[in-house]
Amino acid sequence: MGKKKEVIQANYLEKIPVRQEGLKWDTNEKGLVTLYVHNTGLMKKITQKLFKKPEYTQVHLDENGSFIWPLIDGKKNIIELGKIVKEHFGEKAEPLYDRLAQYFGILESYGFVEFR
Repeated sequence: MGKKKEVIQANYLEKIPVRQEGLKWDTNEKGLVTLYVHNTGLMKKITQKLFKKPEYTQVHLDENGSFIWPLIDGKKNIIELGKIVKEHFGEKAEPLYDRLAQYFGILESYGFVEFR
């Protein structure tokens, strides 16, 4: 059973993440990234008008996520990104690939990235 999990994880780590086209983001003075998710659709337009809801939802990434986000270039796979993260954060990054898999799984679930 352990061998099957390793193969699945290795295949996942070889995937190349690509940021969602058109997703706006910026970095603040502390180096933290904020993603701006455009709230579109009829219901969201109605709530924006009636309840003064924002046109964009802000998603604030933590230190690790903010370091990784600008590195997502559509060329590097998760293994390569992990090497850069390990070099920067050292032991603080551990368990490195489990954390990266979880991070990219969350980004994918919200539609912030897709994979090649």
